[in-house]
Amino acid sequence: MANYADGARTPRTLTEREQRALLKVTGEHRAGYRDHVLYAMALGTGLREHGLIALSVGDVFRDGKPRRRLLLSVFKGAGKAGGMQEVLLSESLRGKLRRFHQWKARERECLDDDAPLFVSRLGRRLSLRQVRHGLTVWQARAGFERRVTFHMLRHSAVTNLYALTKDIRLTQRFARHRSASQPGDDHGLHAPERGRHGQGRRGAAVLSRVSDLLAQSRCPPRSR
Repeated sequence: MANYADGARTPRTLTEREQRALLKVTGEHRAGYRDHVLYAMALGTGLREHGLIALSVGDVFRDGKPRRRLLLSVFKGAGKAGGMQEVLLSESLRGKLRRFHQWKARERECLDDDAPLFVSRLGRRLSLRQVRHGLTVWQARAGFERRVTFHMLRHSAVTNLYALTKDIRLTQRFARHRSASQPGDDHGLHAPERGRHGQGRRGAAVLSRVSDLLAQSRCPPRSR
């Protein structure tokens, strides 16, 4: 995590304008609403693309209501680290997920616990290729002057939190990494230790402030 603090090997991120533009353009179109929520989840949790598309409805919702904490079994290094990862959802993001659940119901998407959270037009779980192609399309529509990758959304989420708090340990827990200083993959960050994933009360408050960005497009587009 020291890399986020000292500027060494500074990770590539989206600017705040780019983040807002991406959420705005996807939130304004029915065809983009699924991706709107996907990008909001990435910016609000720092989850990687493979972790997001592995989510099922039951991972995120209980009796139709968004969970406050997600327990993940699919994450980078899961085979070595074992156990589960815990992800805290801000109230802003949970509000967006409530609307997403309603949207999925109107679109007649399957809401069984084991059904994919993010599905293709054919009703199948989204693939990495589809996620990456979608981001290419939407960033062009948002008027980006450069090409960004999905992983930059994770970098942006972590950087947003550190910029607000200057708290390396809190940001480390948000990023779900074991070490703040060891060199290695993903800017010196490693897989989390079991039992040290929750942000606690202060983390929840700070995460809610970071999630002000996610207020874009509070109402999902109506089906036509």
